[in-house]
Amino acid sequence: MTTLSTPPPGSTNGTSEGARKAPSAGRPRRGARAAPARRRGNTRFVVACLLPALVLFAVFMVYPTVNVFRMSLYTWGGFSPDMNFVGLDNFRDLLDDDQFVRAFQNTVALLVVVTVVTMGMGLFLASIMTRQRLRGRNLYRFILYIPNVLSVVVIAAIFSAVYDQDNGLLNGTLRLLSLDGLQQVWLGNQKIVLYSVAIAMVWQSLGYYMVLYMASMASIPEELYEASALDGASAARQFFAITLPLIWQSLRTSLTFFIMSAVNLSFVLVRAMTGGGPDGSSDVLLNYMYKQAYTNSSYGYGMAIGVVIFAFSFLVSLLVSRATRREPLQF
Repeated sequence: MTTLSTPPPGSTNGTSEGARKAPSAGRPRRGARAAPARRRGNTRFVVACLLPALVLFAVFMVYPTVNVFRMSLYTWGGFSPDMNFVGLDNFRDLLDDDQFVRAFQNTVALLVVVTVVTMGMGLFLASIMTRQRLRGRNLYRFILYIPNVLSVVVIAAIFSAVYDQDNGLLNGTLRLLSLDGLQQVWLGNQKIVLYSVAIAMVWQSLGYYMVLYMASMASIPEELYEASALDGASAARQFFAITLPLIWQSLRTSLTFFIMSAVNLSFVLVRAMTGGGPDGSSDVLLNYMYKQAYTNSSYGYGMAIGVVIFAFSFLVSLLVSRATRREPLQF
């Protein structure tokens, strides 16, 4: 009679647990094989979603920008097949072009004046709308926001009618108040035409940035204002010590965005209201580029102006970003 005995501890045989697990130790688990497949599937899905946007961006943004830089090195009328490579001659000619220098000065002046006034008034009105209990506050906000909804061309037509020398609202009001000596040819006087355009730019942009800052201010806890009021802080002190630091990141972002958009806005308003006149006194860089490229048949020269605008916008955005950099505050 054969007796089955239990193997001693440490001994191995074909039916032991270690032997049964040994063959499966080298095989990858099902989950381990499925994870890379899922990652590859996710990657393909993300690429498929991004590819149309990347193609459109390359076709309508990257290629035209590169083409502007390339065409700035040629002289070309825009329609003829003859293109002459001149290198940097177009940029050298810009330095001797008095009208280009004047358009550049007008662009800088508009950016400085309109940015300071729009940002300052936007912050001031947003603070009043948020902190003060005004009756009809939503109505005021709606009225101030309306210009941002209107087309820029419509705004140009409105202000052209307001500034009209004979039948305009502005001169008509001055006549009504017996202030005939203050009447002006608002869009025909070289000394004031640029300020007339600046007022239209401020009116168009003010409501949007006021609402933007109101949204940022509404997120500030009321307890901070209550504590500062108990310490005797005035409304002005609260604004500079609490409100402004806590919305600084929003202000910084909107400032860069506004400077970039103001370059385009100035072109549309100048083109529709004055055409750059009188005698180039209201001309801006984009309008001068448009006239050179599409009116004077100096396409290469116009593209050189476009390169200057691109470099100028990039440099201003970089300087503003560096100058306004601060540590974000948490509340």
